[in-house]
Amino acid sequence: MSKNLNVAVLLDFYGNMLTQKQRDAIDLYYNQDLSLSEIAEHQEITRQGVRDSIKRGEVYLFELEEKLHMFDQYIETLKAFQEIGYVVDRIARENDAVHHSRAVSDNIDQIKRVIERYVEKNA
Repeated sequence: MSKNLNVAVLLDFYGNMLTQKQRDAIDLYYNQDLSLSEIAEHQEITRQGVRDSIKRGEVYLFELEEKLHMFDQYIETLKAFQEIGYVVDRIARENDAVHHSRAVSDNIDQIKRVIERYVEKNA
């Protein structure tokens, strides 16, 4: 069974939509890097049962993303914040070079703090 690492990311977004056993199996397999046999022993089920649980969970995670696009929206939001950060840096450089307004500097600092809080909270 080859690992699709997108599953680990989708688990962060949609994990609560899975059954507890599916969520645990996928977490142990993708995030903890346990083998199917190790997970089977941990969950007290067969190796095939673990594999089936993981596969069903993977399918459901991809179906959710296909319908809801939360991960895609998250990536787009991060890109937007990155672009805003670049623009803010340009404004800061121009402000420093031309007329150095304290008010502009304060607003730049506030924008940067908002971006940092969002990225830290959603990382």
